Amino acid sequence: MRRAQYTEIHCKTALNRVQGMPFKWSLNPYRGCTHACQYCYARVSHTYFGLNAGEDFETKILVKVNIAEVLRQELARPSWAGEPVALGTATDCYQPAEARYRLTRRCLELFARFRTPISLVTKGTMVLRDLDVLQELTARAGATVYFSVPTVDRELWRRTEPGTPPPEQRLRVMERLVAAGIHAGVLLAPLLPGLSATPAQIEQAVRAAAAHGARFIGAGVLHLGPEVREHFLAFLEREYPTLVEGYRRLYGMRYAPQAYEAQVERRVREAKALAGYQAVLPSRREPSAARRPLQLALPLATSPAG
Repeated sequence: MRRAQYTEIHCKTALNRVQGMPFKWSLNPYRGCTHACQYCYARVSHTYFGLNAGEDFETKILVKVNIAEVLRQELARPSWAGEPVALGTATDCYQPAEARYRLTRRCLELFARFRTPISLVTKGTMVLRDLDVLQELTARAGATVYFSVPTVDRELWRRTEPGTPPPEQRLRVMERLVAAGIHAGVLLAPLLPGLSATPAQIEQAVRAAAAHGARFIGAGVLHLGPEVREHFLAFLEREYPTLVEGYRRLYGMRYAPQAYEAQVERRVREAKALAGYQAVLPSRREPSAARRPLQLALPLATSPAG
């Protein structure tokens, strides 16, 4: 892995309005990601900053050092209705930079304080550090943690997700969160045709997720948008050249054909049935009588931790 460069920036807004998704709001403390997943759909977002979707995305990380202060102002507005917010939609909020800057934790503290439910997607194991805040969020508003574990195959993991913690470490952290009362589970996403989307790979991943107590197991097939397509096909040329032509045929457009996606969905259902798996729904949370802020034991710092 190449050494990352961190650029501290100031954001004007923390919450981003989202269209065409199951949630209306997202939040990303960082841009770019040293996890360097070869297939990451968020790579294209780096081009908005005049950077490239390849090496720049993996090594030039933008850090929104004032995001907690801006978020505090946004959540305190009388117009804020406490709608769910998704974290980790354009970067992993628990990539290594979080150990230094602690921006994700500070934002979670604010969501708990202002009774705002959240969901977050991560491949990082540092989320365990924030178990106390996630428990508070679960009690006051609701929190769901999605662990992205597309494969438990060690060789495939090393090649496709070179900067991430090993899959078994992610599953062990998920197991500890579940034991502590957090609604946490696994996303087999993205599943890669000819690689992690094979029946054997899916069955292996589903069994591992079930064995570690995942409260839910979701899945999704790879899609290849602009910039990401070129990067991923170049990766296949280096690592899996025999698959390149098949991918070109399958991905004439951004998404794989619906018939193929339906086939993969069926494989996931069959794997769950073979494992005897049933999802566990979160317990119903009674609505709060008021949206009074929670006074946290640790005050929020006015500058990022060093």
